[in-house]
Amino acid sequence: MAHGTTEKAATPEETLPPDIETMRASARRALTENAELPTPDELDTLVLVLRGHIHLLVPEVERAAARQPEDSIPRYCALACLGEAHNKLRLGDGGGLPIRVSVVRKLARVVNALCDHYENLGGDHPRTGQ
Repeated sequence: MAHGTTEKAATPEETLPPDIETMRASARRALTENAELPTPDELDTLVLVLRGHIHLLVPEVERAAARQPEDSIPRYCALACLGEAHNKLRLGDGGGLPIRVSVVRKLARVVNALCDHYENLGGDHPRTGQ
């Protein structure tokens, strides 16, 4: 009889911190002013990547904000950004090219804002408290 192994879920202390540099690079791809418009396939990929970044950043920013005093302005701003991130994740991906580009840019701005809050709240060193 074979013995199955159970995968242990990683705790927040065991997970790697988000790759902020990569996340910002993805956002830059959507926000560069004079860049050539992405192809429809590239837009599909970029929207998935940006949504994935947001899903990874939200709990990290939540944890970083939770470590701040309740009356902290940076904490309050981060929580407002988290609400906005949840709203942007509800945006649809369909429609014509201008709408799809608009959605990707909105997601990219949220990724940048979450990265800023993560760094500003000291989320880049969650295990050491530095």
